Amino acid sequence: MDQNPQVLPLRDVASLINSGGDLETVLHHLVLAACRHADWTMGSIMSIDEPHGRAYVLTRHDPALIKKSLPESWELATSPSIVALRRNEPVHIRDARLSTEFPGYQREAFERDYRTVLVIPMKCVDRHGRPMVLTVVSRNIVDVAEEQLAFLGLIVHLGEIAVEKQHRLEAEQLAGEKLQKALQAQTSLLNQALAEPSVSALAARVGVILPNPTLVVDFAANLVVAHRSPDPSVFSDVDWEQSADTVMHQQILKAARTAAEHAETSERTLVFDNGRVRLTVNALVEALRIDGEVVGALLLFPVGEEFGRLDRMLLESAKFALSVVMMRSFVRFRFETRSLEEIFNDLVDRGASRDRGDVQARARHLGLDLGSPHQMIIVDLHQGHRSEIVDLRHVVARAASRKRISATVVALKNLLVCIVPAAMGKAETAPNFAPSILDEVRRYSGQDPTIICSMPCHQIADYATEWGRCERMLRIGRAFARTGILNNENFGPLPMLLAAANVPDTRHFVEESIGPLARYDGEHGTPYLETLSSYLNVGCRSQACADAMGLHVTTLRYRLARLKELFDVDVDSPDKRFRLELAIQLHRIIHDNPAPATLQNVP
Repeated sequence: MDQNPQVLPLRDVASLINSGGDLETVLHHLVLAACRHADWTMGSIMSIDEPHGRAYVLTRHDPALIKKSLPESWELATSPSIVALRRNEPVHIRDARLSTEFPGYQREAFERDYRTVLVIPMKCVDRHGRPMVLTVVSRNIVDVAEEQLAFLGLIVHLGEIAVEKQHRLEAEQLAGEKLQKALQAQTSLLNQALAEPSVSALAARVGVILPNPTLVVDFAANLVVAHRSPDPSVFSDVDWEQSADTVMHQQILKAARTAAEHAETSERTLVFDNGRVRLTVNALVEALRIDGEVVGALLLFPVGEEFGRLDRMLLESAKFALSVVMMRSFVRFRFETRSLEEIFNDLVDRGASRDRGDVQARARHLGLDLGSPHQMIIVDLHQGHRSEIVDLRHVVARAASRKRISATVVALKNLLVCIVPAAMGKAETAPNFAPSILDEVRRYSGQDPTIICSMPCHQIADYATEWGRCERMLRIGRAFARTGILNNENFGPLPMLLAAANVPDTRHFVEESIGPLARYDGEHGTPYLETLSSYLNVGCRSQACADAMGLHVTTLRYRLARLKELFDVDVDSPDKRFRLELAIQLHRIIHDNPAPATLQNVP
């Protein structure tokens, strides 16, 4: 029976503490229970922010009739709270008016008329993860017995249980709210993807829903949509979004393409430069695919927190919704690309050009009016990949748009063909636009392409003729490893024979004329072919040839005799001399420049 006075209040304490509807109410009831059932006048609960050296009052119980303006935070240097936490035991100040260890309490003891202070550490934290203490005070001097401390300890323990329970309830409530929001966001994304064909609008919505700054890249539409700067100290949101769509467009497109084709999900360190500032940032690159083909990418810039389960669910929903919307532009782009390629094949195929009306009508449907003169700008990217060719098609198209040139760009296997009006004003468009294409391709791909401009094509039949001429120039450029903008003036007349030097009949002619002679020199180290070439170059004059080669004329005559004896070389008539000269020159071209690989992109 002796314990009933404390056991019964414990039941009331437990009921009081657990009757709260939120954390603040639970804490307030805890202070009220400690004061009411343990005979203390006033009390409070404080959270301790040790890194910043402050203690904050979370709740108070003060039955004083006269309300006073009380401090809401304390310096830890003047508070016994930090001492109680560090020692993990109560701190008892028998008479705060006489204590000089804690001057803050000494001053307040006079202001609020109290004497004894008891500070008890709690094994729980507030919403911000900060530890808490319970402080109770009495207007009288109280010597706290062990039984009183044990009773207060039980009250505090019940309060700790209630606080942890409240934390769990709030966490579950927050998780439920986040799940509900995630489901609503997921539904809205899918509804928008089905109802709204705009990638830009959906990308903006994705940027709002996901917690990280985002970049959405649509390869087919050549579109970059940025939402929020990954580093506001370097780029403001407005500057970032504007730069992403203009000066940094190609940088973002190339970086996203490289990462997305490398892996489904990858973390990359990316560098962006708008000409004024430079940003190096880590990004998570998520590939967007349709039928196994990469059509876009979603870039997320980490902000310090890893993705949780719900964030990952939203990310997957965003990827799916973006892929659905991009499917439209992907299908449209693929249809347009195939249609343009088919039209181009018909233009440069002499046999297909019979139905010129059909070709002209289909071209007009795609925005190419063949009724007016046009020129072709052929860009040979040598070892360019298909995805890079597609991106460069967009790059060239954007460059033409900036210069207000009506251009139709066709992407072949490793060629770009840009068809532009033959003239704008007094100057021809193609020669003036070609340097811009060269700069853009260099900037994007890092390689030097070969560029050739056709002559103006006034009729449909002209395209096949000009394509044949440009194809020969491309072969010559590859054979001599020439890059840049090329034309006939870049080569002497002799290299033009290279276009024919790879024809089997031409090689047979060289073999029949000087083949045995060339092989004999190779096997025996003799200079007979060199001697014959020099002799023909000086018009078959012995002394001039001997002087040119640094030989005695007798030696030269001996070599000429051996040429006649071994290989039946005859230079008596002009026709025979020309035959030998031509064979020697063709042999030199073929020998120094082996047959180039076939231009696989030629229709």
